[in-house]
Amino acid sequence: MTSLPSKSERGTKSLGLVIDLDICVGCHACVVNCKEWNTGGYPGPLSDLAAYGASPVGAWLNRVHTFEAGEGTGGRTVHFPKSCLHCETPDCVTVCPTGASYKRAEDGIVLVEEDKCIGCGLCAWACPYGAREMDPGEQVMRKCTLCIDRIYNENIPEAERQPACVNTCPANARHFGDLADPDSGVFKMVEERGGYDLMPEMDYRPTNKYLPPRDRKGCGAAQAKPLEKVKAEGGLLGWIDRLLTDSAGA
Repeated sequence: MTSLPSKSERGTKSLGLVIDLDICVGCHACVVNCKEWNTGGYPGPLSDLAAYGASPVGAWLNRVHTFEAGEGTGGRTVHFPKSCLHCETPDCVTVCPTGASYKRAEDGIVLVEEDKCIGCGLCAWACPYGAREMDPGEQVMRKCTLCIDRIYNENIPEAERQPACVNTCPANARHFGDLADPDSGVFKMVEERGGYDLMPEMDYRPTNKYLPPRDRKGCGAAQAKPLEKVKAEGGLLGWIDRLLTDSAGA
């Protein structure tokens, strides 16, 4: 079985993602750009079989699930992006019989060395997040690499040295950085917004954090003041002026 880096071997970095569930719009841009980059990058190619058939299958390193939460005026749609969480104590690594799955000591990224992978699927069974996928073409395990071939690539402009999913998010819902650094933007974001671990009861201690949706109380139409009728004096423009004045003072 594969061992995790010991405390003496670990570096000071813990690279990962912070995902803001309040502003993710479920556009799947992160999913598509992840697929595009990684098909030709470090873990590529990512297989697609019968892509235009009745039952297409393929390997994706990032997916977005959509849920309806709450009821009535308190209900909302939550888009939930999911990929490898690069856990501190990942059983997906320790169950691997060949050493193909491993956790890097220097930055905490969890990877798969595909030349060693025998496709047994033990790591996928051990992952409670469903973040690993068997490539149907190559019959090896695939997972998010945090775009390791981008974040350390000095041939890429420094501003673009972050995962493809982060680069492409139009809503700025995804953030990348060192979650072990108290001075980093992602660390401060988690502290300020109450970022949380997914399924903490499993004690896998994922590096990636989720920022919860903000409370919508007071923002819905049910709480809005009824609009006054348009009066003759001042006309429509006067009514708009009063409406904007009231809104500014609220």
